[in-house]
Amino acid sequence: MPDDVPMLVKLARMVYFINLPPDKDVISQKIAHSRNCFLRAAGAGETPEDVPQSPRLPGPARGVPHANASSELFMFTLEDTESGACLGTSQVIAHMGGPGNPNVSLRLEKREMFSTSLQTGTSHTVACVHLDESGPTEIGGLILQPAFRGHALRLGAFLSFVRFHFIAQHRERFASRIIAEMMGRISPDGVSLLWEYLGRRFVPLSYSEADRFCQYSREFMMSLLPREAIYLSLLPPEARSVIGEVHAETVPARRLLERIGFASRAFIDPFDGGPVLEAETGELELVRATAHAPFAGTAAESRCKKRGMVSTLHPDGTFLALATAFDGGEPGLRLPADSARTLRVEKGMRVAFTPTDVLFATRPAGRKRG
Repeated sequence: MPDDVPMLVKLARMVYFINLPPDKDVISQKIAHSRNCFLRAAGAGETPEDVPQSPRLPGPARGVPHANASSELFMFTLEDTESGACLGTSQVIAHMGGPGNPNVSLRLEKREMFSTSLQTGTSHTVACVHLDESGPTEIGGLILQPAFRGHALRLGAFLSFVRFHFIAQHRERFASRIIAEMMGRISPDGVSLLWEYLGRRFVPLSYSEADRFCQYSREFMMSLLPREAIYLSLLPPEARSVIGEVHAETVPARRLLERIGFASRAFIDPFDGGPVLEAETGELELVRATAHAPFAGTAAESRCKKRGMVSTLHPDGTFLALATAFDGGEPGLRLPADSARTLRVEKGMRVAFTPTDVLFATRPAGRKRG
């Protein structure tokens, strides 16, 4: 909601995220765009032309639409139900880029060299610009207020999982593959060693300037970054050391994603060197186990033996979700009275649910399905 803008700007200043920069104008427009997308998802049969479109962003590329304005964006905020305060946020971009608007990353490859006269060889890692026009779904922008990290209710996990819970309800709006560009190791003042020693040699912008301009266009990266293989052994050790590593603030998020089935495929972010994790949408248990049912009315707490994430999308585009006990499922789901009030559901309304045993099941990182 627009009232969340000041807190979201404050949260964005805690961690440098390309898709959640600490910019009031950008965040305000993202909220407006997200609001329209939720409204569109709630309106059966509506087309993009039926829903008011997000306005264009102000700034250095005045008049140029947001780089992802053509894709649906869904922002989620964690709210304190007593005070109404925003405690955290996460988001999902339905399609990151597409034909003619590729997502840009660096693909890491090993090059082996051998000298017959010296009878010795060397191994080098090279980085190649990779342009992905397949339009994968991207998750990102997860930030939780520091005071609520490590909370017994596992609020950070809830903010992460709600995205997959929502994707499961609207599979037709999302891609068959999901990526997560993990934030790399940058300094407290927002300096990326990889960008300083590599990206900035080709793009005459600081890390923060390039970060902000990416909100409007990625064309400058495609035009200025070299297409030839870049030998990373030419970089100083301190710059090489950050490649494929994540910021300390991002370690829990990486572990969480790897636990549910995401894995690194040798792609890194060209700005800070953070790894790009990915997973097949249909293979994620969080997506597979999410189901729908009509709300069958309230039930006493003692009757609600199951627990999980339950949500509903109202006709006005308001999406509400919470962790709660519940009873049943198909053909009808019952909730304790206080949970029903929080979700503002009435009998017969459609709700979605993901069981807790799926939400917090342990899966070894990088394990593939047979």
